[in-house]
Amino acid sequence: MRKLISSLTESLFDNVKEYINVKLELFKLKLVDKISSLISTFITVFLLLIISVIFFIVFNIGIALLIGECAGKPYIGFLILAAFYAIAGLILFLGRGSFIKSALVGIIIRKIYKNGSEKN
Repeated sequence: MRKLISSLTESLFDNVKEYINVKLELFKLKLVDKISSLISTFITVFLLLIISVIFFIVFNIGIALLIGECAGKPYIGFLILAAFYAIAGLILFLGRGSFIKSALVGIIIRKIYKNGSEKN
């Protein structure tokens, strides 16, 4: 009888140990999946941002030259665009907490918890 209890206890401990190891491995795999998903998203957004900034700069130079040509002096177009962006930057600066921070925090939280809610 004692041998049977000892054998069952040993088997139970082995099963618990194996269960803990499997859960730990699953946790590691889920963590790697979420981290790699976040990194790939940030890299994609960063590359799109670089391309968009280059386009934006070239496009704005063209608009500034066009406005300057219509105004008769090339530098006037650049001054008008600079004033426009100064006003837009001021508006964004004043609303930075509600516009930018809230949006970014929401995107990151949705990205982290998206995989967990789909698998459960």
